[in-house]
Amino acid sequence: MGRRPAKCYRYQKNKAYPKSRYNRGVPDPKIRIFDAGKKKAPVDDFPFACHLVSLEKEQVSSEALEAARIACNKYMVKSVGKDAFHLRVRPHPFHVVRINKMLSCAGADRLQTGMRGAYGKSYGTTARVNIGTILLSVRTRDAAQDSAIESLRRAKYKFPGRQAILESKNWGFTKLTREVYKDLKSRDRLIKDGVNVKVKPTSGPLKVELAE
Repeated sequence: MGRRPAKCYRYQKNKAYPKSRYNRGVPDPKIRIFDAGKKKAPVDDFPFACHLVSLEKEQVSSEALEAARIACNKYMVKSVGKDAFHLRVRPHPFHVVRINKMLSCAGADRLQTGMRGAYGKSYGTTARVNIGTILLSVRTRDAAQDSAIESLRRAKYKFPGRQAILESKNWGFTKLTREVYKDLKSRDRLIKDGVNVKVKPTSGPLKVELAE
């Protein structure tokens, strides 16, 4: 028997139902890898970033997230190379959806109880997203800007509902705008922190300043 179509689980109806010691026997989510490309690239390498943003409050299945990751990654590898970008899937599918399995074979009416004891078995996992939730993010060089936007456009077709592709004003995945980033870097106020940066404080104990 195949999977139920995702339209059965598209809307957020009840409270979040995560995997726990009470909710056991949950199937593994389809998506296992949330970062692709050159994920350890220093923050200076990829200044351009764009995001795929959800415009609906809904549930996105782990299968859809995995399909979108594959589509986006495949186009970026083909167009700019596997070391020229960093793709990140932002939501994690923690919400468990259930199914009240019905038998459809001959003589099933004797075994079935209909809506008696209708609380379903765990069936799969979804991510609960709101309006404005970022689904996918890509950071890359400025020259590969068009490829990044096209890769997110292809990934859009894997999700239900409406999404928007937005160019970020920030430097890569940091929270600093490009102008602020360049200014702080020229004044030697940035501490590299993997794909992110920390800003050196201008106040605080003198021994901390001297140690750095």
